[in-house]
Amino acid sequence: MTIDELVTRARLDGASDVHLICGLPPKYRRDGQIEDMCSDVLTPDDCVSAAKWLAGAQYAEMEQIGELDLAGTYGGSRCRVHLFRQQGVPSVALRLLRETIPALGSLGLPPAALTLTELHKGIVLVTGETGSGKSTTLAAMLDAINHTRKAHIVTLEDPVEYLYKPDKCAINQREVGRDTRSFSDGLRASLREDPDVILIGEMRDRDTIETAITAAETGHLVFGTLHTGSASDAVDRIVQVFPADMQTQIRLQLSMTLEAVLTQQLVLKKGGGRALACEMMVVTDAVRNLIRAGNTPQIANAIATSAALGGQTMDQALVKLVRSGTITRDTALQYAREKDYVKKYAM
Repeated sequence: MTIDELVTRARLDGASDVHLICGLPPKYRRDGQIEDMCSDVLTPDDCVSAAKWLAGAQYAEMEQIGELDLAGTYGGSRCRVHLFRQQGVPSVALRLLRETIPALGSLGLPPAALTLTELHKGIVLVTGETGSGKSTTLAAMLDAINHTRKAHIVTLEDPVEYLYKPDKCAINQREVGRDTRSFSDGLRASLREDPDVILIGEMRDRDTIETAITAAETGHLVFGTLHTGSASDAVDRIVQVFPADMQTQIRLQLSMTLEAVLTQQLVLKKGGGRALACEMMVVTDAVRNLIRAGNTPQIANAIATSAALGGQTMDQALVKLVRSGTITRDTALQYAREKDYVKKYAM
């Protein structure tokens, strides 16, 4: 099967990812589980041919450094592709993206999350493990801004995933490695590009985080992602990137610029498919004080008691999904942080 045929088959079967590994049949991930797509075992030549076809002129780069990120359209679907060498042979991990950017209100986010696109400055973080839908949420947020506000959006991505069709906004999408050397270089440059909204595909390092905070302080709305499992972990991750003698100052700056943190998980629905479970930390005065004081263990309690302002813990999100009949109680317990809470309230 060709790459186009594999992607088409995966899309029709509702799969999220395709994996090509030497010595195994082509596989895809459906409802979170890895399954064979056919019985044909891939040879080294099959894997090399697939990698060369996907990478094109960049294949030599992958050969030299051992991995390569790119994006493209295959079988009619926009995909994010990661090529990497294992045991001397290329492997392919291919993520299918939605064919169109979904409406923000269709994702199952907490209601308060839908208002974040109305912000004009500050930092909004979307966190979660790989494959939790962070890119889709951010794309939907930016597209909502695109359709409702006259602004300039600059994105920094690795690679560019969703392609926006400018409506009311002017949009520049920059790809790390092709359009700019790094997230930090691109972000520093973006401050000279007259942006209103900046998307940072991943806040990986100190320089990027420091510049993102500066951008928010100077009146820009900054969206970014982190691979953390909770809002409090996101705060700790940002602060701990800096040396100890800078952490008090960073906590102060973060407390003044952070507006919200969404933490996402995709959980198995009854009858198949996956549903979004989302924690939302609205940065209230109480949360700002906790960030400044370095008292992040208390943030979860602050979120739990901020429901009137739109806050929601992950366990509260899971309980809602059980009560609505979307997921089973057992599934909720599998993903819960405080299992006793879910046992008590997930009826």
